[in-house]
Amino acid sequence: MCGITGVYAFNMVGRVSMVNAANATAALSSRGPDFQDIYNDNTVALGHRRLSIIDPSPEGHQPMWDLGSRYCIIFNGEIYNYKALRKELVDQGVKFQSETDTEVLLNLYMREGKACLQKVNGFFAFAIYDYKDKSLFIARDRLGIKPLYFMIDDDRLLFASEMKSIIQYGINKEIDYTGLYTYLQLNYIPAPATIFKSVKKLLPGYYLHLTPQEFLNEPYYEIPHNKANYTKLDYNQQKQKLAELMEASVQKRLVADVPLGSFLSGGVDSSVIATLAKKHKDDLHTFSIGFKDEKFFDETEYAQAVAKKIGSEHTVFSLTNSDLYKHVGDILDYIDEPFADSSAIAVYILSQETRKHATVALSGDGADELFAGYNKHTAFLKIINDGGAASAVKALQPLWYLLPKSRNNSLTNKFRQLHRFSKGMSMSSKERYWSWAGFASEQAAANLLSQSSRENLDKEQYSKFKSGILKDIPDKEAINDLLLTDAKLVLPDDMLTKVDRMSMANALEVRVPFLDHEVVEFAFQLPTDSKINGDIRKRIVQDTFKDILPDELYNRPKKGFEVPLLKWFRNEMQHTIKNDLLADAFIEEQGIFDVKEIRKLKKKLFSSNPGDVHARIWGLIVFQHWWKKYGQ
Repeated sequence: MCGITGVYAFNMVGRVSMVNAANATAALSSRGPDFQDIYNDNTVALGHRRLSIIDPSPEGHQPMWDLGSRYCIIFNGEIYNYKALRKELVDQGVKFQSETDTEVLLNLYMREGKACLQKVNGFFAFAIYDYKDKSLFIARDRLGIKPLYFMIDDDRLLFASEMKSIIQYGINKEIDYTGLYTYLQLNYIPAPATIFKSVKKLLPGYYLHLTPQEFLNEPYYEIPHNKANYTKLDYNQQKQKLAELMEASVQKRLVADVPLGSFLSGGVDSSVIATLAKKHKDDLHTFSIGFKDEKFFDETEYAQAVAKKIGSEHTVFSLTNSDLYKHVGDILDYIDEPFADSSAIAVYILSQETRKHATVALSGDGADELFAGYNKHTAFLKIINDGGAASAVKALQPLWYLLPKSRNNSLTNKFRQLHRFSKGMSMSSKERYWSWAGFASEQAAANLLSQSSRENLDKEQYSKFKSGILKDIPDKEAINDLLLTDAKLVLPDDMLTKVDRMSMANALEVRVPFLDHEVVEFAFQLPTDSKINGDIRKRIVQDTFKDILPDELYNRPKKGFEVPLLKWFRNEMQHTIKNDLLADAFIEEQGIFDVKEIRKLKKKLFSSNPGDVHARIWGLIVFQHWWKKYGQ
């Protein structure tokens, strides 16, 4: 796991950017604290920050050249099947100078070009420069676990693991209002858009190939999704197949030359990963966060039950709300593109504490998106099945509208959920998904923008962008259609972005066994009732591993975790909201938002009926802090 950045110059103007390669590489220091180096010639500059995981010796440093000094690679990620690939290459006569997966990938590309991407199993973003023909090849892993930003204009191609590195080269910082408008709805910006017009995210499963003659931005992988390819295995056979795939996936991800542990939240997903890992790693160390002030969300008793059953060395980091709050500033400072999933705060602290004991951690991320683990999946199933209870909820929509809605207690939260559900029932499949994916409607987001910002928003461009995101949802949706969209939108642009940024801010590599591409492909061969029915979500995951997990993990509600934003906003952050980031004077001077609409949100925040306003306020706080640091 590392940080990469580079420049490919088309002319003398582009070559001027190479002087910024050192600063761009240094900006990625937290991703790779162990070593830094830069290569440059008249065509490219390639920078690398190393977090040593496999073969930490100097032979593994990057940029790395092949023995013939023609090809140079900078690589962020891990190739889990590199030992098997290495053996194939050795059998073909290839000689190696290190024990790294990086050198295996380099030699595989030298022999097979872009076809090498079909052979590798792992997560990655990498660039390979061919000194002889002056070509540059860049690729991102199939599911988008590792990030890659790029910018291309008449003079140069820039790329980097994070936006803060791209910014160091000196770029046009014109706001992309499609990105901003979408952010105000979702609290994150979907790929390929970013907050800047000039910068894009490379899509998962895509590669770039640049030569003096052409530039390609092409897909090499698409998640298979075809009902005709649904498995013929019966349910028991499906469970057996999933167990085999998951055990193999976990085992592959235990390869490391540094201390390795596993996150253990107390939920089924992380418990499955930790249990399988312990079978192959006797000294497994597991890590959990406990919440002293939020007992409803504290699952440490379940995590400890799992740790006791599997015999792992277990550490609980027990935190107060004050402990959580004191990290908010560090997190806001690290965010280099607006991203407002507040659970990132907990991930940041978990990563920071885990890094004191390990350099690599396994995680249960991905299971909810593949196997239908969210409340919205249950809600969609109720509508798809067209039950009488769902119709009754819809009929009572005027009542849900009038009742107080808040996450402050279970009753008002239930009113909030019923109101959201009843509104969704009146929408088309695509619009229902979009509504339930976000925190604000299109109209509410548009109202937040100032008049000049609204004029800068290209509605046609936004419509095409949104249509592309929702293209896999038909008029009559099935659960797998929704999960496919989750896997292309929510997973890479929210969940994996959160884990990558917060773990890398603490130089911790996080590996996600549920997102082995073989597991993902099998998941999309499963019919709906293997994943979810009226009684259970993630059915096959829960049933497959029931015998190896503690009984108390079952028959209890999914809790997740919610940061106490509302409490903070009304207390510790009240001054920041009223007199700094969302102050009337600053809003008017900035010119991006409508000051009257911001006032309405602040009024609702301090009312007895705040609804979901805290999530929208957090989105604005993140944006404003980002704008002061990076956007001007």
